[in-house]
Amino acid sequence: MTGKVICIREKGKAVLEECPVPEPGPGEVLIENDYTVISAGTERANLVALPNTGTCPGGYSGREKGGFPFWPGYCGAGRIVKLGREVEAFRPGDRVIVSWGGHRTHSVKKAAELVRIDDERIDTLDASFAHIASFAFLGVRKLRLEVGESVMIAGQGILGVFALQFAALSGAIPLFASDFDPARRKLALELGATAAFVPDETLAERVMAATGGAGVNAAVEVTGSAKALQQALEYIAWEGRISLLGCTRISDVPIDFYKYVHRRGITLIGAHTSTRAKTESAPGRWTEQDDYRTFLKLVAAGRLKIRPLISEIVSPERAPEVYARLADDPKVPLGIVFDWAKIR
Repeated sequence: MTGKVICIREKGKAVLEECPVPEPGPGEVLIENDYTVISAGTERANLVALPNTGTCPGGYSGREKGGFPFWPGYCGAGRIVKLGREVEAFRPGDRVIVSWGGHRTHSVKKAAELVRIDDERIDTLDASFAHIASFAFLGVRKLRLEVGESVMIAGQGILGVFALQFAALSGAIPLFASDFDPARRKLALELGATAAFVPDETLAERVMAATGGAGVNAAVEVTGSAKALQQALEYIAWEGRISLLGCTRISDVPIDFYKYVHRRGITLIGAHTSTRAKTESAPGRWTEQDDYRTFLKLVAAGRLKIRPLISEIVSPERAPEVYARLADDPKVPLGIVFDWAKIR
């Protein structure tokens, strides 16, 4: 039995190719994916081999000449079609969240790591965003927000939009957003931001003015830009906290740590998903599975908006075109979803 998978065979070029459909081993299940979501910032970084990616020469792949071929995709949802031995908690037909499964027709996952989508109010399309949303949960949770604290979400890509909604649900007020894209600033306001700023050289001045000169108590830096981190250090309040959610690819801005961090008592918090709890949730540090369950509850209750994040729903056959756009245009789209039913 063969399936299809999206592969980046060389820098800037993706293909949809045939692949064998694996058999689930003991404790595993075979999932037929319905939707997979492009994490545009991360996938573009690997597509063009930016520093601190798995595809750049000497990057974390460990391959000196770079990490191609590379199989992108880590976020989706589908249905179980086959059980391996010793699997009792699931049945064929169960809908589940799929993480780290790639953009492919089928994925094999350990049953113990899966979360079932058992609320019929939840569309599988919406549920397919659970894994990428869990990154934003982590970035916000690590701030340990208290109701009434002021917060800035720097960057309104897909992670930033989720972080904004989670900060609002956590009681952040006032809640600010920043992004160069006017459409994204408009969406931030629609989703609960008090104000949305252009992150130009006047950003810190405007944030300070909006907070009576105090600065924001906390910030989530989503862009991964060293310049954006410098801005955050300028508008953060004394003894404030900054959650570093975006992956910094290029460290091109020198930061005076004594002036902006040490003397002012600022806390910088690494919020990469690799830092999350593996087996048991703790305050500020939940497991992926517990974050998925929270995500599903919020979607079912209508308290988390997904559809405004979706830019396009496309057939996987359009992968070469989609990734060519990602490679050529650094202004990445908000949310592109592959619909695998289109090639069944």
